[in-house]
Amino acid sequence: MRLPSRATRAAFAVAALPLALSLAACSSGSSGSDGKASAPSKPANPNAGVLTGTQLKQALAPSSLMPKGVTPVADGTADSGDDFIAPPAKTAGKTDCAKFGNTYWLDITGLKGGVSFAQSDHAKQPDQTEEITQELDGFRGTTAQAVMKDVRAAVAACPTYTDTQAHAKVKVTGKETPGLGDEAYTITLTSSAWENGSTLIAARVGTSVLTLLSTAGSDNGAAAGQKVAAHVVKSLRTQKPKSS
Repeated sequence: MRLPSRATRAAFAVAALPLALSLAACSSGSSGSDGKASAPSKPANPNAGVLTGTQLKQALAPSSLMPKGVTPVADGTADSGDDFIAPPAKTAGKTDCAKFGNTYWLDITGLKGGVSFAQSDHAKQPDQTEEITQELDGFRGTTAQAVMKDVRAAVAACPTYTDTQAHAKVKVTGKETPGLGDEAYTITLTSSAWENGSTLIAARVGTSVLTLLSTAGSDNGAAAGQKVAAHVVKSLRTQKPKSS
């Protein structure tokens, strides 16, 4: 059993909006050398080039693309809508390798998300023995590239970790995945205590990063995961940032 989704992030996104509006209202013009008030300069938009949560949601793979019997999980869908979230602080310190076992595993990098996000969870009911989760996060500037670098670093730091529920050692292996987005990295989790392993895929398109998990199928979830990831990457290419 994996950890639940972060649906509460959507509520946080809405709560952050009044603060952003308040800060914008506090800006004012300054007086020039002739004593006349000059028009306030428009500050650079830190979210320029970043897709909104609404756009990221549109890029997620639909239920029709999932394997037979793998259906939406009722509480596994959330997004940040049209508003951007303040970027979360990065957790410093040693990599917590057990976070590879999370349903939404982006926090293995020390970040809990971007300034926008969308996610969905599909599983075979009722026992959820096969699962496909997909999360898209939008990041400012070059943070998306840094996230991909941190994913690779986490694999290097965690050749194994312990599954506390099965009380078993999990092997972690990773490899570059060319041809998927601007860059992509695929991770395979296996354990002698599991009937099937897990495939994790991190793929970047511009400022957006997909972190996907698949346990569907008898191949550690690899084929189903690759199919969903390819669809998401293609969909991201069609989205144009609204921020400027």
